[in-house]
Parts: sequence; structure tokens; C-alpha cells
Amino acid sequence: MSIFGLRKRKEEKAEVCSCQYSTEPMTIIQAEKTQPKKAQSSITSIKVLGSGCKSCHALYDNVQAVVKEMNIPVKTEYITDMAKVMKYGVMSMPALVVNDHVVSAGRVLTRTDLKNMLSQ
Repeated sequence: MSIFGLRKRKEEKAEVCSCQYSTEPMTIIQAEKTQPKKAQSSITSIKVLGSGCKSCHALYDNVQAVVKEMNIPVKTEYITDMAKVMKYGVMSMPALVVNDHVVSAGRVLTRTDLKNMLSQ
């Protein structure tokens, strides 16, 4: 048996699903060709994590002002429940969470910093 015979048999055994794509592993280039391009990422949620202190309130106020100014259609949340805060692994507050990813912790971001961060 030749190498070419083995390769041909392997190709024949490749299963095909109802969408006519092979279930064999694809290379990155093949995957990019078959999958639709992702839409630009958008902000779906913004959360301020804090203990209720003055700094935490200041960050929350800055976030609300920037969201309103930039016309971002998202509801901002202010979370003070320590059990929920600990799920994010944040040890210093206030913390800012955008799309369930911690982007800042331990400092009050200015409105300019927030605009730059949210526009990226």
C-alpha cells in the first residue's frame, strides 16, 4: 500500500454534516473562509464594583456621565455585594468591568480616561 492510498482513504472517511462542511479539523485559513466575519465588538454591559465609598461613587458618576455623553446604549450597574465583587477577583476598589472583563481596579478614572477606554 502506498502513502497516497492511505491519504485517499482518510479523505473518503471524512464525515460531512448537513451543512456540507467536513467535520475534519480545519486549518486557520480554511476556518476563516467558512465562518462569517464577526461584527465589531460593542459594549454590552458596564459595571462599577465598589464598597459604597466616596471613590466608588465618583467612578460610577463619571461612567454614567460618559455613557450619556457618548450615547452608548447600555445600562450601567453599581455592584456593592461583596460576594458578586469577589467573583471578578478584584482586590482593590473601585473597579470597572466592561463586557464582564475587569479593565480597571483601584483608582477613579477621569472622564477623559473613560472616553478613551470606551471608544476603543
